[in-house]
Amino acid sequence: MRPDQIHAAQCKSLGVLFFLLLTGVLFLCPATAAEPPSTPKSEGLMANIRPKVEQELRGKGFSLGQPIFIRIFKLPGVLEVWMNRGKGFELFKSYRICNYSGFPGPKLSEGDWQAPEGFYTVSAEQMNPKSVYHLAFDIGYPNEFDVAKNRTGGLIMVHGNCQSVGCFAMTNARMEEIYLLANESLRQGQEYFGVHIFPFALTPLNLKKFAASPWMKFWRSLEPGYTAFEQSRRVPDVTVQNGEYVVVQSTRKLAMQQMFAEDRR
Repeated sequence: MRPDQIHAAQCKSLGVLFFLLLTGVLFLCPATAAEPPSTPKSEGLMANIRPKVEQELRGKGFSLGQPIFIRIFKLPGVLEVWMNRGKGFELFKSYRICNYSGFPGPKLSEGDWQAPEGFYTVSAEQMNPKSVYHLAFDIGYPNEFDVAKNRTGGLIMVHGNCQSVGCFAMTNARMEEIYLLANESLRQGQEYFGVHIFPFALTPLNLKKFAASPWMKFWRSLEPGYTAFEQSRRVPDVTVQNGEYVVVQSTRKLAMQQMFAEDRR
């Protein structure tokens, strides 16, 4: 190349770089997701359940390792696992919750035997293959909202053994399936997965039905996050501002996620 051609190419590259930085599109170094911890026991349990889960996934057009999202409804006592194959989340399977503590409404303090409600996330470090309750993951309570409300307690899990003191307990067989799906999504690059916990489906009809509850104001603060997922089948960005949940509009981010998902196929 002549010097003037080299200079022109450098300027063009700098221009592209500047544009990417301005638009937030540039990813200089892809983040390496942390590897979930494991034990010989957890690896053995997941290996045993893997053929059954993979067969179910194939039958519904999914594959192990795709991003997951979990919703929990205290009424009627269901844990949903949603999966994303590139065009938004689709329901893979609903699991009956074997046992949970308390009633519809948030957790307020340590030892109140109440299971929380709200928007939580689980990263690789929160997976617990050594749990005395078979297998488990910590949902991340208290989150920023809970702390702002001076709510106390911790170590709130989704786990096996069908016993609960403030957690969401599954049968061991169901927990093995859920744990495998979560473990493989994290192992294959999902940085974290959302766990959204509601008292019930926050539809207008249900909100009207429970209008006399002292928790109605709190439940209405959860409703935008519930509705955002129902309408888009994409996990909404939920932040905490001035101690309250706020659903962040992220149209450009969703468009970029779609573009990169399609490029990977």
